[in-house]
Amino acid sequence: MSGNDTYQTPLASRYASTEMKTIFSARTRASTWRQLWVWLAEAEKELGLNISDEAISQMKAHITMTDNDFEVAAVEEKKRRHDVMAHVHAFGQVAPAAAGIIHWGATSCYCTDNADLIFLRDGLDLLLPKLAVIIHKLANFAIEYKDMPTLGYTHYQSAQLVTVGRRAAQWTQDLLMDLQDITKVREDLRYRGAQGTTGTQASFMEIFQGDSKKVDKLNDLLVEKAGFPSCYPISTQTYSRKVDLRVANALSAFGATVQRITGDIRHLAAQKELEEPFEKDQIGSSAMAYKRNPMRSERIAGLGRHLANLNKDASDTYAQQWFERTLDDSAIRRIYIPELFLSADAICMTLDNVVSGLVVYPKRIHSHIMEELPFQATEIIIMRLVALGKSRQDAHEEIRVLSHQASAVVKLEGGKNDLIQRIKQTEFFKPIWGDLDDLLDPMKFIGRCPEQVMNFCGEGGEVQEALKPYKKFIEGSQDVELTV
Repeated sequence: MSGNDTYQTPLASRYASTEMKTIFSARTRASTWRQLWVWLAEAEKELGLNISDEAISQMKAHITMTDNDFEVAAVEEKKRRHDVMAHVHAFGQVAPAAAGIIHWGATSCYCTDNADLIFLRDGLDLLLPKLAVIIHKLANFAIEYKDMPTLGYTHYQSAQLVTVGRRAAQWTQDLLMDLQDITKVREDLRYRGAQGTTGTQASFMEIFQGDSKKVDKLNDLLVEKAGFPSCYPISTQTYSRKVDLRVANALSAFGATVQRITGDIRHLAAQKELEEPFEKDQIGSSAMAYKRNPMRSERIAGLGRHLANLNKDASDTYAQQWFERTLDDSAIRRIYIPELFLSADAICMTLDNVVSGLVVYPKRIHSHIMEELPFQATEIIIMRLVALGKSRQDAHEEIRVLSHQASAVVKLEGGKNDLIQRIKQTEFFKPIWGDLDDLLDPMKFIGRCPEQVMNFCGEGGEVQEALKPYKKFIEGSQDVELTV
């Protein structure tokens, strides 16, 4: 049988990066367990336990799991029905001098939980720079188009004008919130360390003959080796599954954000105002050759929908842990933790590709503006007439009648908005006929959009400040090319 004969998750086979898939691979997982056993043996030896140099040397020489090691572990697991003990056995086969001291004093969660915390950390470290690059590119897009008026919408009906850049700045701000939330959970990650069966460290107190200082020193050494700031002060058999939930909440919120952004992009593409980049040989539809579907934005939206709901699994798992631990967390965490990261990674890659080449159609945007702007300009027209001595009530009534007539042409006859032409043909408005073109300049309707964009995205703004830690990564980044 080949891989084509059994189910393969599309997250791995189609969407996520090799780097992220490697973090959550079986080889990385098993090899990390071996590294954890090496660190434990080294720390225990340093604290006076009888562990030979040869034992540690043999362990270090076989940290990376080979395919043969996996076969040995699989045979043992089938017999023992315990994956960690099967891997202890397989490690002892290639490091016989250490066979008796591997896993000394530890429980299964010493391996599984500490490894998971390493994977959470490494996964977040891979995601954060990718998200920073996206924010950087989108902020630059916002600056480039900060002055280009476009229709604003409330209730999905045209409202006051914004600018293309101002809308992109809104997307950027939401993504920046995600960057901040994900950074927070990354900074708060700690290690589990060596805590024992229920977190009391009783087994290690036995090993070190009641010496609490040595037990504390053991965890100090393990924390340093693993590269974490500290251990969680309280653990049960596991680290609290609240940790997983905090990470899941941050990543799931990112999934909601990208649905929100790509929803706008897809609507704008339908209006032919803005499109994602389109490859030279890309096919938008199998039936309609002319179509340029927002396929990547739709992919992002679909993956975002999946990601946005994964925190429910983490929430239920945390809530259903009884006392010091129940094992109903094991199977589901093997599914949702990798899927959180592979989904977020796939989204980052695809969104980077989209924001790297957004195509704007200024004439189409202007055409849509001029279909609606006459209605939006009515208040300015009224104010100008009042300034020239006309009654506000009279002006309001005159323009109300003409507006309804123009609206009927648009809605009932399928014609274009001819309000301005009607105003130019109505004697009441003669005092401002010469001002109408100036009054209909779209730039007069965008408020502080350009200033707001520069204050937020420009030099010294919040975006630039938040991206400073990622400066080298941003400068060295390249546009993402998708394989599918």
